[in-house]
Amino acid sequence: MKCLNNRAGSHLTGQVECELDSVGNGAWVNQGFCASPPPLPRAVSTIYNPQPLFPGSMDSMYKVDTLGPFPEEPACTDRSPEKKQRGCCSFIKGFWGTTLTENTSNNRELFVRTTLRELLVYLVFLVDISLLTYGMTSSSTYYYTKAMTDLFVNTAGESGIRFQSISTMADFWTYAQGPLLDGLYWTKWYNNQSMDNGDQSFIYYENMLLGVPRMRQIKILNNSCKVHNDFQDEIIGCFDVYTEKKEDDLSFGLINGTAWTYHTEKQIKGSSHWGLLTTYSGAGYYQDLSQTKEESAIILKELMDNLWLDRGTRAAFLDFSTYNANINMFCIIRLVVEFPATGGAIPSYQIRTVKLIRYITNWDYFILGCESVFCLFILYYVVEEILELRIHKCSYFKSIWNILDIVVIMLAIVAIVFNIFRTVKVDKLLGKLLEQPKIYADFEFLAFWQTQYNNMNAVNLFFAWIKVFKYISFNKTMTQLSSTLGRCAKDILGFAIMFFIVFFAYAQLGYLLFGTEVESFSTFVKCIFTQFRIILGDFDYNAIDRANRVLGPIYFVTYVFFVFFVLLNMFLAIINDTYSEVKEELSSQKDELQITDIIKQSYMKTFTKLKLKKEKISDVQKALRSGSGEIEFKDFRETLKEMGHADHEISAAFSQFDRDGNHILDEAEQEKMKIELEEKRDALCTELKNLGMNYEKELQEKPPVTANEQKNHSCNNFVDREQFLRVMKQPQMGVSWFVWTEG
Repeated sequence: MKCLNNRAGSHLTGQVECELDSVGNGAWVNQGFCASPPPLPRAVSTIYNPQPLFPGSMDSMYKVDTLGPFPEEPACTDRSPEKKQRGCCSFIKGFWGTTLTENTSNNRELFVRTTLRELLVYLVFLVDISLLTYGMTSSSTYYYTKAMTDLFVNTAGESGIRFQSISTMADFWTYAQGPLLDGLYWTKWYNNQSMDNGDQSFIYYENMLLGVPRMRQIKILNNSCKVHNDFQDEIIGCFDVYTEKKEDDLSFGLINGTAWTYHTEKQIKGSSHWGLLTTYSGAGYYQDLSQTKEESAIILKELMDNLWLDRGTRAAFLDFSTYNANINMFCIIRLVVEFPATGGAIPSYQIRTVKLIRYITNWDYFILGCESVFCLFILYYVVEEILELRIHKCSYFKSIWNILDIVVIMLAIVAIVFNIFRTVKVDKLLGKLLEQPKIYADFEFLAFWQTQYNNMNAVNLFFAWIKVFKYISFNKTMTQLSSTLGRCAKDILGFAIMFFIVFFAYAQLGYLLFGTEVESFSTFVKCIFTQFRIILGDFDYNAIDRANRVLGPIYFVTYVFFVFFVLLNMFLAIINDTYSEVKEELSSQKDELQITDIIKQSYMKTFTKLKLKKEKISDVQKALRSGSGEIEFKDFRETLKEMGHADHEISAAFSQFDRDGNHILDEAEQEKMKIELEEKRDALCTELKNLGMNYEKELQEKPPVTANEQKNHSCNNFVDREQFLRVMKQPQMGVSWFVWTEG
């Protein structure tokens, strides 16, 4: 009874005005409280005169002509002013309504329904962004990259030099005049017959070489470092490690071409490169090769004979691009050989396989349609976040989910802008390349940003999937992760300080002990990642032991003991302890309204409506049987009023079959009314039977509800299996019982 009183009180609170216009004052927009519906028995329509769900709108939908003295129920209050006020407001709430724009704190059912609607809309958005992300990639991308890697990196020439085996400047020239030229220029078939492609090269017979390759080097100034006084007589020149400030910009050598003249990054439209040793600028000395192998070989020989690479060279770049029309992919290749101040050479490479021309096949145009839908979704969510921000002001940023929403939207907007920019830029660049096929095809800039674009979409998709937790948090099981992490955050933070003090102490120890001999400890950053790998069981103990036979084992054993066995297990203990507390608290809390309860209530409401329709038909049949011969409206009305029917329903039912309008049902009219009512009653019985069987099947698939759970659900209109089956077997009591449960 307490639950009934509370629910009754909520119906007596009156109407709450729609407050979207006053959001500046922090008001809530609450669709659920704009109007309180009347009790359910008056909301159920009869089978013989369909009525709207709420009697307040009944007269506006169905106009029943009264026959003489037929009585009418007083008209409901005119709500036209309220409708005008709520027109735009109701549309916005229905279209953009969320749990943050509606006051769901005291209405669990509204919260679940709103969250479920948000989840369904968001799942459509998630499918769309997944199609976009995966539509930009292909399994052929990997094989294209692998083919180019095998040809230009792993293939050895007659001398046995591969790109990865380059260790001196001489090796560099041997590779450039051998495997590089052989890989770049394909003019014959495997049987030495000409491919008849003119000067155009098709690598692997499928990949067109775009424009001509380019070689570029960066030099450092002589005397950029200082020689110790004791060695100044023996050592004449000194070339420091690379820094952009000490870059050599003086002409040298033959001084009769681009290879011997310095060009700024702006002049050659270059871009910086992040190498293994440092980051190099996009400036330097460059030489474009030719479209034929013979001419390119002559150019390379001239550069080698005139010492194009010398002691001041710090990095040499080989850049070229290919296009495969079969899979519509560009492959932008950069081979880099760094010449450190220590001497020797360190090769590295960068191969980017990207899709720059977007719309060719039918699948591409399908992705274009998904992109259009994606833009509409972003616009929808931008408006949604603006509404929430206007309502909650600065408190909006207190929720991590709101911040995640903003991150996803911002990344999506950047992606849309870049997509437009990339399409325009590629068209312009390809047009220029077709007009001048002998120039260097500079796709490095576009390839770099296309790669960043793909990375950004990957991160955005990751955040989009994580955001699903926001919409399933109404379930107790789904809140365990967030509750556990939130509760133990302070403990983890305090423990993390202790953990990283020990961790970084060992990282510095490892760097100082093994940095000169072990590659995985050669830099402090590598030490950090190496120690994380040790925690996961991936380590090279023999390398540590060779580097220091005494301190190596001591470092390893103590690190594993303190970090792995002690600190890591303390970290897990904090989480496990907090998780146990959270799980215990959640199990002791009373169950709130769940989605399953919403579905069950929908079953109950539908069952109630059908049941009441059936009972009202039975009442009309009883009224027909109570009369003899002709039945006057007055007798018909009195009989049904005793059974609790309203005057306007009785009038509508009588006038429907009183064809001659004499306020009397003759035998023919009564017989027609009986037949129609019996048909509708049989149809309702069948529908009720099917609904009951389906619901009973769902109940049987779930475990029985315990006494405590039944008590907790009593205030949420929860209907257990026994109650439902009892009502199914007692149709006469079903009406009053369902009316009571519905309020």
